[in-house]
Amino acid sequence: MRTTINIDDKICKELMQLTSASSRSKAIQTALSEYIDLKRKKQLLAMRGKLNITDNWQELRQQELQELPHD
Repeated sequence: MRTTINIDDKICKELMQLTSASSRSKAIQTALSEYIDLKRKKQLLAMRGKLNITDNWQELRQQELQELPHD
């Protein structure tokens, strides 16, 4: 998607240096992707202690193996 935005030249130059990107577009895409990842991680961490997850993966795996067709 093409979008026209105004970004301060100093910020864009620093962003390109920090991301080692060869173009403004790549630098901005990298920065946006990293920002989204960071926000998602923060949202997951905010749920810490609010979810009750049972650690029963071994039991579930055993059930899956029992349900596989036997030759």
